[in-house]
Amino acid sequence: MLNVPSRIASAVLLTLVALNVPPAYADDVTPVSVTVNARAALATVPETGIGTNHAIWDSNLGTDETSDRLKDAGVKLLRYPGGSYSDIYHWADHTAPGGYVAPNTDFDTFMRGVRRTGAQAMVTANYGTGTANEAAGWVRYANVTKKYGVKYWEIGNENYGNGHYGSAWEADDHADKSPAEYARNVVAYAEAMKAVDPTIKIGAVLTTAGDWPDGLVAGGDDGTWNKVVLSIAGPKIDYVVLHWYPGALDKAGRVPDMIYLTRRQIAEYAGPGSERIGISMTEFNTGTSSNGTNTQPGALAAADAYATLLANGVFTVDWWNVHNGIGSVTQVAGHTDYGDFGLLSSATCTSDGSVCEPALNTPFAPYYALQMTSRFARPGDQFIRAATDQAKVSAHAVRRPDGDLAVLLINTSPDTSFPVTIGYSGFNPASGAPVVLTHTNGATDITGSTSGSATSRTLPPLSLTTIVVHPSSAQTGLPGAPGQPTASNVTDKTATISWPAASAGTRPIVKYEVYRHDGAVGEQLGETAGNSFTVNNLKPGTGYTVNVVARDSGGGVSSASPPLTFTTGTPASSSCTVRLTDQSDWGNGYVGAIDITNNGALINGWTLNFSWPRTWQSLGSGWSAVWTQNGSNVKVVNEPNNGSLPTGASTTIGFVGNYSGPNILPAVFTLNGTVCATR
Repeated sequence: MLNVPSRIASAVLLTLVALNVPPAYADDVTPVSVTVNARAALATVPETGIGTNHAIWDSNLGTDETSDRLKDAGVKLLRYPGGSYSDIYHWADHTAPGGYVAPNTDFDTFMRGVRRTGAQAMVTANYGTGTANEAAGWVRYANVTKKYGVKYWEIGNENYGNGHYGSAWEADDHADKSPAEYARNVVAYAEAMKAVDPTIKIGAVLTTAGDWPDGLVAGGDDGTWNKVVLSIAGPKIDYVVLHWYPGALDKAGRVPDMIYLTRRQIAEYAGPGSERIGISMTEFNTGTSSNGTNTQPGALAAADAYATLLANGVFTVDWWNVHNGIGSVTQVAGHTDYGDFGLLSSATCTSDGSVCEPALNTPFAPYYALQMTSRFARPGDQFIRAATDQAKVSAHAVRRPDGDLAVLLINTSPDTSFPVTIGYSGFNPASGAPVVLTHTNGATDITGSTSGSATSRTLPPLSLTTIVVHPSSAQTGLPGAPGQPTASNVTDKTATISWPAASAGTRPIVKYEVYRHDGAVGEQLGETAGNSFTVNNLKPGTGYTVNVVARDSGGGVSSASPPLTFTTGTPASSSCTVRLTDQSDWGNGYVGAIDITNNGALINGWTLNFSWPRTWQSLGSGWSAVWTQNGSNVKVVNEPNNGSLPTGASTTIGFVGNYSGPNILPAVFTLNGTVCATR
């Protein structure tokens, strides 16, 4: 989204705590409890997880020094030719009419840097001013002529920003700027490009849940951008493309809903076999120029977001960008923040020359966030759940193939050192000192040591800490992990969980155990000798995440299966039925209509209750009833003219719902205390 060095993303401004407050020491604060649950598995770390963006206006794009810096950070994917420049760039003659193309930034130079970095490439084909034949020619040159083996190709950049929804920053020469036209062209591009190299993967641009213009339906469209694009292009694509500039430092907690909603849209609209479609985050930056674009607060937010996105199955997260240039200069956390969205210094100065960045390619703090994340979560590691009881401390964990655990702890407090105690479930740590990696505010490297214990640590203010813990005893011959579970026959209270059998180790498998996880807290739902298990006593309209482990005849336990997330429904039949529809949406609010039908005896006077699923949702106003909200709970009482509902009668009420993040609609409604069937 940020396309030239001078462009600064709009941000939600946060006020940092004054930095002259003396730090609080461990004996002044309540210890933080960290829980790590090895039975609660999440996604496996992909090869391409840590990525960043190159841009053709960066003359240092292909230098050995730049490539070596990126390699040291653990970068495994590089995207080209650079944000919205992608939609004006013509690869064959290396031109971008209307933009600046720096020397030594052509495709071959980019690929030389990719190879030196040890990364894979992602190329954005020109949709805005290009053609399918031009893109196919690029594939031919890259993979047939030069044999570069470029696997990932996306069609366009932020093509919803072409003016169709009002704002126009993305070049688009098509007379029809609708999502349907974009989708039809994605199909044409995919067919032409795969005719050259059938092995490539094609990505289509989606809007990000909770970000403009997600949820909007423009005149003449059959639905939102995502619905239309997936419905038409779904069968032809291999992954979808999201961009995220959260504009604040505390938004990682919204990632699970963001990815959940994206997956739900893919499953609903992209047709049979849509489970093959991956999710990429090809542009990410904290987008907080006054709160730590290139200083430590931004780095902590970056590490938190990278870990959360990868744990939720995103196959690459790509920082915007390698070099960007000086912006608005501020003081943040005791250091100069240059308002630079790059990982590395461009050595540029303000227009009046009063402030200059450090020497070219000097790493900014987010560089160390990527480096720490790459050392914490290596390709092939499996994320497991971790949680804390302190809002200023976040935790992530992975289980490595050799049995070790790595735990990443992030202290966002600017002035408090937090002591932490770490408890493990499904894992017994060794008594020896773990390997510890630390990055603190203003540090110019990540320090390593072998110190302390696996169960306690003190976290400096504004710090990243990774500890690598060995198991208490090496266990060999364990069963393999069960395969990906699936859910069937899901009702309001039950679900049948099935999974592919695990491979036996040195001893036969005697049973499988099914665990439900709420954060890092696990609950065993049951066990079976077979490959399916029916769970009872579930709550209506509730999301559940489960994992399965195999246990052998000697008590050895496998790693956990990949996670399964499913949502129970509401009763198949009830004395009441509710239908909620989102009638119009403007990106941070919507008009909702609720149809209430009485399926039972005559009702004289009714009260409808429901709860907002997330803290960033609220009631704006309501009509045709008396609406009140208490915390997350909403109570709706009839008005005199609609309080009587004979058998089979219906009434419709409406409201304005506000939201500032991914908007998961309420799913469970009770009428006079009875759970209604939701349609």
